[in-house]
Amino acid sequence: MNGLVLNLLLAFAWAAMTGDFSFASFATGAVLGFFALWLSQPLTGIDAMYFKRFWRSVYLAMFFIWELLLSSVKVAWDVIRPVPQNKPALIEIPLTVKSDFEILLLTNLISLTPGTLSVDVTQDRETLIVHAMFGDDAEEITRDIKTGFERLIMGVFEK
Repeated sequence: MNGLVLNLLLAFAWAAMTGDFSFASFATGAVLGFFALWLSQPLTGIDAMYFKRFWRSVYLAMFFIWELLLSSVKVAWDVIRPVPQNKPALIEIPLTVKSDFEILLLTNLISLTPGTLSVDVTQDRETLIVHAMFGDDAEEITRDIKTGFERLIMGVFEK
């Protein structure tokens, strides 16, 4: 059985046993279920990739929150300056991710980060066009996106 489905079933069972179907109870059940599945992995035969993907997803979420904080401070600082230092630019970023969901996730993470906006993906799905508020160094922005968000997304969805 799929590890995620089994984990959700364990979380639901926890909520049912405690008689509390709140988010906190369900989250507690999910965490306890995850560790129960992790400990019983040799017995249940759950693919170890489920656990790797889980931790990689957590790391991606933490990385996004960190980037969100850094870019928020950078944009806010530029807004309150008497003379703004931004140099907007459209930047073409070659894509390594190929599936629709991976591209969707990448474009949404970029757009949710202040100072950047995903504008378009080319028809051949090879290039992402990004509007950057601080676009004076296109190579650095491309490198940051490719080694940051794109690399982490590929790690979560690797087979």
